[in-house]
Formats: sequence, structure tokens, C-alpha cells
Amino acid sequence: MEGSTQENLNEPLLNSNDHITPPPPSGHVVSHVLESILSDSQVPLFRRMSSAILVELKLLFHLAAPAVLVYMINYLMSMSTQIFSGHLGNLELAAASLGNTGIQVFAYGLMLGMGSAVETLCGQAYGARKYGMLGVYLQRSTVLLTATGIPLAIIYIFSKPILILLGQSTSIASAAAVFVYGLIPQIFAYAVNFPIQKFLQSQSIIAPSAYISTATLVVHLLLSWLAVYKLGLGLLGASLVLSLSWWIVVAAQFVYIVTSERCKHTWKGFTIQAFSGLPEFLKLSTASAVMLCLETWYFQILVLLAGLLKNPELALDSLSICMTISGWVFMISVGFNAAASVRVSNELGAGNPKSAAFSVVVVTSVSFIISVIIAVIILALRHIISYAFTEGEAVANAVSELCPLLGITLILNGVQPVLSGVAVGCGWQAFVAYVNVGCYYVVGVPLGALLGFKFDLGAKGIWSGMIGGTVMQTLILLWYTYRTDWNKEVGEAMKRLNKWDDIKNDSTESPPIKK
Repeated sequence: MEGSTQENLNEPLLNSNDHITPPPPSGHVVSHVLESILSDSQVPLFRRMSSAILVELKLLFHLAAPAVLVYMINYLMSMSTQIFSGHLGNLELAAASLGNTGIQVFAYGLMLGMGSAVETLCGQAYGARKYGMLGVYLQRSTVLLTATGIPLAIIYIFSKPILILLGQSTSIASAAAVFVYGLIPQIFAYAVNFPIQKFLQSQSIIAPSAYISTATLVVHLLLSWLAVYKLGLGLLGASLVLSLSWWIVVAAQFVYIVTSERCKHTWKGFTIQAFSGLPEFLKLSTASAVMLCLETWYFQILVLLAGLLKNPELALDSLSICMTISGWVFMISVGFNAAASVRVSNELGAGNPKSAAFSVVVVTSVSFIISVIIAVIILALRHIISYAFTEGEAVANAVSELCPLLGITLILNGVQPVLSGVAVGCGWQAFVAYVNVGCYYVVGVPLGALLGFKFDLGAKGIWSGMIGGTVMQTLILLWYTYRTDWNKEVGEAMKRLNKWDDIKNDSTESPPIKK
């Protein structure tokens, strides 16, 4: 295709056996339209930008809205299990909270991070119309994550002595261990769910996952009520229901993949190739996991440090309220993270450097604007917002004092996760992992501890220091993204796809880089 012209890009591409590949889905057509708009120098700049923004916003919200819903519902399932457990008693609430935030979040972050390797490879392969590769990447990632689940299950089994070693009381550690035992099946649900989720996201298929998650939430609430209140299964019953709910989501999504017309070109059935090339695949998966885990654990350290302050109860109460609000808003940012990753990886795989760069600007701007609006609302309600959680006036005053820091965090969370999504789309996970280590753990945590304890600024000092680390990380990613040569990134994507292209009969020639 060396002599291909611009107008031939819409014609079917030929593979090595001269069989016509499936026609491009509508997303590819719209993507090509966007690149054409951005490349048409004869149209005035303002009109060109206006048209491009409308096209990009349509693509963006089609991805981001259902993604936000999926992550919100995942968050709700865990929270509802905690609420059901809390109604059994204070000990059960403490046990479920410890199991959820202490042990489950560790596995969730690790598995979600490792699944991001699929996001990079599937997104770029889909953009390049190498559809047959997506199913292999899905299966290969599932094999790796399932293997990772085995040592995680052993950690779950020995959760009681681990929690006691970390300073928890024997009674809480014992109850938390019972809760955690019921979450062991959930580990392996994660191992299948995250690759499936990224496989579908890379094809801009997110709405079915949102419908499945919504229906599963209803079933989850009903089964939790039966297990905890009617059958009297206690903590173990509550956590087993949570595991079952995740498996329902996995099963429903897999049925969709197998039966849907939208996946007929990307899912070709099970293959032995899933067990080949695992060491190289593990490298990218590990870099992805480290990148995400360092971000997930960062603000958990804030809560742990707050427990060491002079008045830990007030500090923990006020911080937990702020972190809950931040967690809810963060789900919106995670939705935009997914959208950014899909848009960038698809455009790079399709050989559209201008569209990839433009998508980064639009998604970052939209997420930033939304986060600023939410931060302003939170600041306006800072004196009363804590009463949604507790009646204490002292806590309300403490939350009010922390709200400016919460506002800054919300704004940063409107930018930083999106840039992480861009990094996943480009395959920069290893670079971002190094940045996270330096900014979060070399600067943020020590600075927070210094301000909180040495300068006696308490929770505000700890949080301020850790915000400093986040600001540094965000600025580095902004600068790195700004300086990116998108034509070079397209070339890197093509190299990556050629390296991983196991299905020679389904591969197509790489689309030309448009300048």
C-alpha cells in the first residue's frame, strides 16, 4: 500500500491472503472524519476547531458516561456490602471496613493495573483494524491475572495473622479474616473481569457493561439482604454474595462477547496462543500494575498517617468524610480515564496523530471543567456537608477546614487520572510508574509527615504535603504530554503491534501516518 492516497483510506484493507477484512465499525469512520477535519488547512481555523470539537465530544461522552456508571456501581456494590455488615454491629462494621479498604483494595488495584496492559494493546490493535489480535490479548491477560490470583488468595487465607502483625486487635482481625475468606472467589472474578472490561472498552463497547452492572447491583442488594438478615450468614454471607455478584457480571459480559455481532471479528474463540509470549506480556502488565497501585495506595497512606496524630478520632472522622466525597467524584475521573485511554490508543493504532493529540486536549479540558464546578459546589457547602454523614459539630468544623484542600484534590483529580489514561493509551506505564514513585513516595509522603508532625499542622499538614506530590506528578505528566511527538507515537504503536501480532492471517497493513 505504499502508493495509497488519502481518498483510498476508506477502502477495505487486504491481508496477506488477499481476503477482505471486515468493514470498519462506525467509530473508525468517525475517527477518520476527525483526522480529515484537522488536516484540512483550507478551512478557517475556528470553523475547523468547532467541527472537530463537536465530533470529539460525541465520541468522548459516548465512552465516558457509561464508564462512569460502571465504576460508580462497582463502588456501590462494595459500599452496600459494608453497610449490610455494619447493621450487624460495630465489630462487624470495623471488620468489613478493614477487609474492604485494607485487603480488597490491594487486590483490586493490582488486578485493575495489570488489566491495563490489555487496554494499551487492544486499543491500538483495534485502531489498526487488527481485530483478531484482541481475543488473544484478552485470553493472555486472563491467564496472567488468574496466576497472580493464586498468591493473592494465599494472602487472603493468612489475613488474620497479617492484620494482627499490622497492629489490629485480635477480635477485629478475626472478624475481618472471616469477611476476607468470602472474598477469595472475587479475586478470580477480577482476573477475568478486568481483561474483559478493557477488551470491550477498546472497541468503544461500554454501554452493555453499564446495563449488566446496574442489573447486577439490584440482584446484589436482594441477595445481601437474604444472606445477612434472613439466612443469618453474617459477615461470611455478605462477602460471599459480593463475590457472587462479581461473577454474575463476568458471566454476563462473556455471554455478550460470545453472542454479540459487535464482537464477532474480535472474538474468534479460545486459542492455545493465550499461553505464548507470557513473559513479555507480564512486563507490560507489571508496569501497569505498579503505576496504578502507587496511585491507589497513596491516599490510603494519608488515612494511616492521620491515625497517628494527637487527636486521631477527629482527624480520621473528618478525613474519612472528605475521602468518601473524593472517592465518589473520583469515579467520574476514572470514567474519563477510560475514555482517554480508548480514544488515544484507537487513534494511534489507526495512524491518526492529529486526532490523538486533539483528543488529549479535549478530554483533559472537559474533565478539568467538570472537576472545577464540583469543587466550587463542595466549597459552597463546606459548613454543612458533613451533616450528611454525622451530627457532630466538631467534625463539621474540621471538615469545613479541610474543604479547601478537598477542593484542590478534586481539581487535580480532574486532570491527573486523565493523563494516566493517556499514558495507558500510549503505553507509557513504566515511565509513569517511575514518576509516581518519585513524586508520591519520595516527595509527597515525607513532606506530608513533616508538615503534619514536625510543624504540628495535623491532618491539614499531611494532606497539604501529599497534594504537593500530586501537583508535581501532574505537572510532569502535563509537560511530557505537551512535548509528545504524536507522529513518533504512531510509529511506536505500529512497532508494538508488529511485535505482538500473533495472528498473521488476520493482520492488515499499517495505515499510513498522516502529516
